[in-house]
Amino acid sequence: MSTARRFVSDNGQVLLLAFDTATPAVTVALRGDEGVLAEHTEVDARRHGELLAPGIEKVLAAAGRARTELTGVAVGVGPGPFTGLRVGLMTARALGDALEIPVHGVCTLDILAAEVIVGRPRRVTDRAAGFGTLSPVEPMVRFRDAAAAESSRAEHRRVFPDGGFAVATDARRREVYWATYDAAGRRETEPFVDRPAEIAERLVGLAVAGQGPQLYPEQFPHALAPALPSAAVLAELTARLLKEDPAALLLPHPLYLRRPDAVEPGARKSVTPA
Repeated sequence: MSTARRFVSDNGQVLLLAFDTATPAVTVALRGDEGVLAEHTEVDARRHGELLAPGIEKVLAAAGRARTELTGVAVGVGPGPFTGLRVGLMTARALGDALEIPVHGVCTLDILAAEVIVGRPRRVTDRAAGFGTLSPVEPMVRFRDAAAAESSRAEHRRVFPDGGFAVATDARRREVYWATYDAAGRRETEPFVDRPAEIAERLVGLAVAGQGPQLYPEQFPHALAPALPSAAVLAELTARLLKEDPAALLLPHPLYLRRPDAVEPGARKSVTPA
């Protein structure tokens, strides 16, 4: 990333656009100096390319801001399936190049882990009412309300007093992307991709966030909210890392962990007559 790119607007304010497309959720949020201004989320595993650009326009309109005011982009870098992840990363890079602003990458599993620890941020304005998961007064949570999300965290603390947990997201092909975290939400392992049965024994005694417990309840019996990532959490996490530990932010490069389903055909094998 070029050091010539601006980190604050002409009026000295920071306006961070955040989005993640590494799961079935296409989630977009906008954060200003005062906190999260708007968030829009739609869940459709087959329409990332159709939903991301309108989602960006919706949060900008909801907050009464323009693209030219953006001072940075935060994007989830996966791991995730090839097609959806590529949509988000290509959009982030295009915005960064066009607006000459920095693009920051964050592991999608870390976004889910951050919500496990601190929950989701409250919106600071009601101008975004009616868009996606937003409402005029409620916190932005994947569960029905804030009380349900806090109940999930409280139950986790009661059953697992040491506080460690795991995150597992859908990798398709009957596999999951996963990693483990300590009680403070620090990742203890690199992200992996495995079949649930192959890691169930390793994760015994851990609650698991992400879609893993929904898809494979026998292997991951202790479900933990959230199931899908929130761009509002991504925005808050990025803002905190920019202040406290900028080196922890990643380049906007994809974490695929395996080759895409569609690959170039190899060279034809020669056939030698018998």
